[in-house]
Amino acid sequence: MRAWIAVASAEHVRRGLADGFMQVCHGKGGPLHRIRPGDGVAYYSPTVTMGGRDPCRAFTAIGLVADRDPYRFDMGGGFVPWRRDVRWMGGHDAPVAPLLQRLSIFAGKSTWAAPLRFGLVEIGTEDFATIAQAMGAANQEGDPAAH
Repeated sequence: MRAWIAVASAEHVRRGLADGFMQVCHGKGGPLHRIRPGDGVAYYSPTVTMGGRDPCRAFTAIGLVADRDPYRFDMGGGFVPWRRDVRWMGGHDAPVAPLLQRLSIFAGKSTWAAPLRFGLVEIGTEDFATIAQAMGAANQEGDPAAH
C-alpha cells in the first residue's frame, strides 16, 4: 500500500464524500493514474471554498482507493474531469496544526505547506495512519487505518 495527500477545498471534498469519488489537480488524469487500488488517500483542505479566503486548514476525508480505474465524468458546462472511486473511512475533520510535528512529510520544511502545492503528494504509511487516527477513521472492517 502507498499513501497520498490530495488537496482540495472542503466544499469539493464533501461532494466526493457524498458520491464515493476523488478528483485532484482541477480534474487532471495524470495524477490519478499514479494511484493504485488499495492505496490510502487523505484530503487536506486549506479553505472551505475553492479560491476562497475562508480557512479550513484540516484533513477532511480519508479512505482507500477502490479497484475501478480512473474515469472521465461529465459535470456539465464542458467540464469533464477525471475521477477515481474511493471507499471513505468516515471520521471527522482533523486540524493540521496539531499534526505538523508528528507528520514526516512536514519535517524540516521552512514552509510546512510547501509539499502540498502540487495537489497530490505521496506520503509514508506511518503518516497516513497518524492522520487516520487523528480523524477517528476506520476501514470497512472497523479497524483504525493501519500500515
